[in-house]
Amino acid sequence: MDNIVDALNNAYQEFVSAAASVLEAKESSGAQKTAATDAALENFKQRWELFRVACDQAEEFVESVKQRIGSECLVDEATGSVAGKPGQAVTAGLPPISAVRLEQMSKAVRWLVIELQHGSGTAGGPSHSHVSAPFDARFSEDAAQ
Repeated sequence: MDNIVDALNNAYQEFVSAAASVLEAKESSGAQKTAATDAALENFKQRWELFRVACDQAEEFVESVKQRIGSECLVDEATGSVAGKPGQAVTAGLPPISAVRLEQMSKAVRWLVIELQHGSGTAGGPSHSHVSAPFDARFSEDAAQ
C-alpha cells in the first residue's frame, strides 16, 4: 500500500511541477508560442497521463481491498466466526455454512450482477428500471437503496 501511495504522490508532484513549468515558459516567452512552451506543454500532457494512471492504480487497489474486506466479513458472518458485538443481540438464525460454499455462492452472485449490469440478463425478461444500482448486502450504504 505504501508503494501505491508513494507512486501517487510522486506522480502528483511531477504533474504540479510540469504545470508550473508551463506557466514559467509562457511568462518568459511573453505569452508567445515557442519551442520552450511547446516542450513544457508536451511534458505537462505526459505528466497528466502518468498521474491519471497512478490514480487508476490506486483506485483499483482500494476497490480490491474493499472487496476483500467485504468477502472476509461475509465469510465471518456466515460461518459464525464473529461473536455478537457489545450491545448487539445475538440471534439464533440459520446454522453456519462452509466458507468454501459461501465463496462459491458469492462468486456466482457477483457474476450475475456483472451480467445484469451489462444487460445480458434482461433478454426476454422484465426489466427493473426502478433499481439504480445492484444491491450488495455486504456494504451498509447499499442497504439504503
